[in-house]
Amino acid sequence: MQNKSELRQLLLTARNAISAEQKLLWDKQLGEKIMAWWSIHRVHSLGVYWPMRGEPDLNAAYAMLTELGVQLALPVVVSDNAPLKFYPWTPGDAVIKDRYGAAVPTELHTELLPQALLIPCVGFNPQRFRLGYGGGFYDRTLATLPRPQTIGVAYANAETTFAADPYDVALDMVMTPSTTF
Repeated sequence: MQNKSELRQLLLTARNAISAEQKLLWDKQLGEKIMAWWSIHRVHSLGVYWPMRGEPDLNAAYAMLTELGVQLALPVVVSDNAPLKFYPWTPGDAVIKDRYGAAVPTELHTELLPQALLIPCVGFNPQRFRLGYGGGFYDRTLATLPRPQTIGVAYANAETTFAADPYDVALDMVMTPSTTF
């Protein structure tokens, strides 16, 4: 079995090889699935992510959720070994890039504890464990209480096999354009 670092590189290479047209289609399908999920769960606050490194771009769904009154929040790394903090964000608000290249709100006044989180996955396994970029930020975040509902977001080619480490935290579900796990 490959180590996670090698697996991560293979998955990132595969994700980067997806054509722009295919990504647009899959992003639309993922957005539709997220809207269908929201129509059932009706959360008032949702932690989202700003797409980077070829991650699914869900900005169209973010705009629709905002129109429906959902308070969105972006994750912020506050220190290397701490859980993420989430701060309110609305599509169109100014953002800046953090040291990892992630967009974060320019205004960090009031921390928000979202009811649910959309979490990008470099990879995931059938047990809904997520492979990210290796920093452990989401695992530390999900180990805290109260734990929000978690929805991993990925393209179908991100499904793979790997053993979870003791500190890994399984997601409640993973959505791809074609499947929900």
